[in-house]
Amino acid sequence: MKQKDSPQDNLLASPSLLRKIDQLREKNIGQHVPLPQLVVVGDQSSGKSSLLESLTGIPFPRDVELCTRYATQITQRRDHSTHVSITIIPGPNSSDEHKSHVEAYHGSALSGEDLRAKFPAILQEVNARMGIRMSSSAKGGTVFSEDILKIEICGPKEDYLTVIDVPGIFRNPTEGVTTKQDILMVRNMVTNYIRDSRTIILAVLPCNIDIANQEILTLAEEYDKKGERTLGILTKPDLVLETSGKDTICSIVENKRKQLTLGYYVVRSRGADQDDSGYESREQMFNEDPWRRLDKGRVGVRALKAKLGELLGEMAKREFPKLRKDIGEMLSRAEKERDGLGPARGTDTEQRIFLSHIADKFQELAKASLEARYHHDPAFEASFHLKLATLMAFLAESFSREFEAKAAFRNFENGDSEDDDYDDDYDEVTDEDVTHEDSSHNLPAANALRLLRAATQDLDPQEFPELDDIISDRYEVDDPEDGIMDWITNLYVRSRGMELGHYTNAVQASAWREQSSKWPLMSRAFTSRAIMIVQRFITDTLSIVCPDSNLRDTLWSCIQEEVLERYKKATGFLEYLLSVERELNPYTLNKHFNRARQEAHADRAASHILSTLGEGEQVGGDNATVTIGQVRSSTRDKSNIQDVAEQLHDGLSSYYEVARKRFVDNVCTQVVQSHLLFGPNTPLRVFTQDWVIGLGAEQLDAIAGESSSVKEHRANLARKIKDLKEAKKILQF
Repeated sequence: MKQKDSPQDNLLASPSLLRKIDQLREKNIGQHVPLPQLVVVGDQSSGKSSLLESLTGIPFPRDVELCTRYATQITQRRDHSTHVSITIIPGPNSSDEHKSHVEAYHGSALSGEDLRAKFPAILQEVNARMGIRMSSSAKGGTVFSEDILKIEICGPKEDYLTVIDVPGIFRNPTEGVTTKQDILMVRNMVTNYIRDSRTIILAVLPCNIDIANQEILTLAEEYDKKGERTLGILTKPDLVLETSGKDTICSIVENKRKQLTLGYYVVRSRGADQDDSGYESREQMFNEDPWRRLDKGRVGVRALKAKLGELLGEMAKREFPKLRKDIGEMLSRAEKERDGLGPARGTDTEQRIFLSHIADKFQELAKASLEARYHHDPAFEASFHLKLATLMAFLAESFSREFEAKAAFRNFENGDSEDDDYDDDYDEVTDEDVTHEDSSHNLPAANALRLLRAATQDLDPQEFPELDDIISDRYEVDDPEDGIMDWITNLYVRSRGMELGHYTNAVQASAWREQSSKWPLMSRAFTSRAIMIVQRFITDTLSIVCPDSNLRDTLWSCIQEEVLERYKKATGFLEYLLSVERELNPYTLNKHFNRARQEAHADRAASHILSTLGEGEQVGGDNATVTIGQVRSSTRDKSNIQDVAEQLHDGLSSYYEVARKRFVDNVCTQVVQSHLLFGPNTPLRVFTQDWVIGLGAEQLDAIAGESSSVKEHRANLARKIKDLKEAKKILQF
């Protein structure tokens, strides 16, 4: 029957698992995700170096001026052969040159004894390789380094254990060697290790200093508030001479004071002035009072080392699944962030391809918007402002209706136009009609209308400062005034010449210009709204196809001048239409003009005849019977002024209807559709692939070239993704 492994064997017999953790550390994965690790921290005079020597057999320097100036990772492996490997892991912020320089270092020793003999010389080599300045007379270099010295000791008698030693914290600088900045750097180095949730903090605490004054324990509490991952290691118990002091230390080891979940251990290491006397002789003191009352599992280096191996194994097994998950999620986030930067843009070709892709996407959305193919892209459902065809159709219809109702300065007599029976669905649907479903948009009609009105009518010119010199301000148009016949009569009387029984072209032109005096204001306001809708589309669409705000701002600054120039051409063409309609003498070949004028004359004559019929005469509308005498009487009773005024009114009214419809159509088709939407030279056609192809190398780099910060960010992401992919591969079983 197979004998069951002991718990410790299970924990320490998983070298492949712990080896994977160490491989991750070698790849600097710890800068991305916390790794399971044991970190030794303490003051420079806490006995940390002696403790490490007792745990690993490596004679770390004890002199303050010779102490290590970087983190040291000591790994012990159980292996068939005995060998020691010494390498340097570059710091996370190392330059490529420094990284290559330190990675080229490979120290070696045949055995632990060989390592102990060579260790001072090895440290000198490592310090030089890292660029450490070790004396006040030395020039250049740094006092501390983010590089990590890795020492791997393998042999058949070695237990599996990895601990990381960080430089001891200190409070007072050494003149010519360390500075206040170095104090802060070391403290930051320590906190960077102990803040990680997967770090077991091995706090080295000298027994001859009151635990309440131990700064390292206070520092550990900042990042391990519940004391769940801090293990206290009490050193130098032989320096405590008073019985009360020894009792206090025993109380701490018994976890009765300053409690920690992992508790405390007390060890006695070899002092700086002691010889290599054996472990048993140094720890004989623990068989004396009051030390003998302590649990043997909490006393001595061997008990501590066993506990550390147990902690490391437990933590590695517990955290391994979470670690794999964290690395996978972080890799996905990093790849998504990299993809968000778009393709690299270091060369002209890369920049041109990148910008051409953005221009092509912009034109695709513009074309789909103009053709009302809103299923083409989810962006249309996300933003109602992108639906150009719908917005412009609503805007044009609103303009046409408002122009028909309010553009005349005065109401014409018998002003019922042929469009009076027009069924204005937009006006008939009120905000209360919220239950009516619009099947084409699956929206309540009133809600849809509110969206359309807000998107086309409630436009604030102040939101478009770049259009200040192009668009008009908001306006309020009054309803047409009454009393047109009095006004025409007065105009004729004040303006007639020597002609007989007729009016001149000058009188007709004056009447026409005043009756159409609202046209400039209303048509400019309509064109301004159309321009703002197009400008909003361009801005919003650029934000979609070019999420990088810096790139988008640079791109807009390059196309802005041409876009604004095309808006000006649209407004310029509107002014041309206004000058044609209002400054030239009224003229038309439209047959509707003569027909409408003749109908007006006939209606006016019929109305006058009926009004002159004597009381009691039989009147039956179109079937009324009148005599020739009555007709003669009705037509000769008018004065010359009245007759001319009526002719002028009927001609003006008939021409106004023809000109109004012609003008509204021309503004909508030639100004909006041709100059703003569908023509070959609209603002929507500025940012195209042809425009990108025409850019010079300097312009292209100014727009699409990556800034130094983006290049650095891209390079960092590339390194991070590379590291995480390697980590993911390491963690695969």
